[in-house]
Amino acid sequence: MSTFDDQLAKIKNDKGFIAALDQSGGSTPKALKLYGVEETAWKDEKGMYDVVHAMRSRIITSPAFSGKRLIGAILFENTMDRDIEGKPTPTYLWEKKGVVPFLKVDKGLADEQDGVQLMKPIPGLDALLKKAKAKNVFGTKMRSVIKQADPHGVEKVVKQQFDLGKQILAAGLVPIIEPEVDIKTPNKDQAEALLKAALLKELNALKPDQRVMLKLTIPDKDNLYADLIKHKNVLRVVALSGGYSRDDANKRLARNNGMTASFSRALAEGLSAKQSDKEFNASLDASVESIYRASIT
Repeated sequence: MSTFDDQLAKIKNDKGFIAALDQSGGSTPKALKLYGVEETAWKDEKGMYDVVHAMRSRIITSPAFSGKRLIGAILFENTMDRDIEGKPTPTYLWEKKGVVPFLKVDKGLADEQDGVQLMKPIPGLDALLKKAKAKNVFGTKMRSVIKQADPHGVEKVVKQQFDLGKQILAAGLVPIIEPEVDIKTPNKDQAEALLKAALLKELNALKPDQRVMLKLTIPDKDNLYADLIKHKNVLRVVALSGGYSRDDANKRLARNNGMTASFSRALAEGLSAKQSDKEFNASLDASVESIYRASIT
């Protein structure tokens, strides 16, 4: 079996969740501040990425972080291009930890229109996908945001996601399609019903061999996305924490059978640069265990 086939089997069949370690330029200072590192700790962008890579390396190399409870990890391009303990990060994740590597490919969000934020254009996407494939990255992730229950806006978000998804599939990678519904959306349940209908329409138009993953906000109506989870073209449906605290996100997630976590901020909640390795590993272990438990319901 190829590396891709082994990774596919893990994503499709194993119990566990996906760690989102993909904060990029705009969200990195905030993530570092929560970790206890102030902006005075670096002079320029390269320095900032050195600091964030040290944080991510500490998480990934921790004994608490392994393929026993984690099935995947989403990386930012800068992290994919760096090494951990002398190995390229995707190689280290897969060979040392048994965790499937994904790459965030979007370049951020456009301004809000029709109650949604589409993705900005992604110049050089084909070259980036080729590079990722050469590094044994399994799949990609790209995020857009729904802020209103506007049928036209929701349709545009989903169409853009699937148009890019097909380009990613053609490059031999599996896209994680992420149309996030902002948890502050008025009539969030209505937005989620519109989103589900739009997703099913696009999924039903895929060819049998075009398999995708979905990353969705935990819905207000429990098990709303059961049809998506069972869909023949969907490998897995994962949830973002979306601004909920870890405890709240875990409780909501546990009520949605078959939906597993892909948490970022909620995973790192409670971790600090000032902790000893023993304290850090114990805190991460407790976080991983709680999210794993919520993910296997």
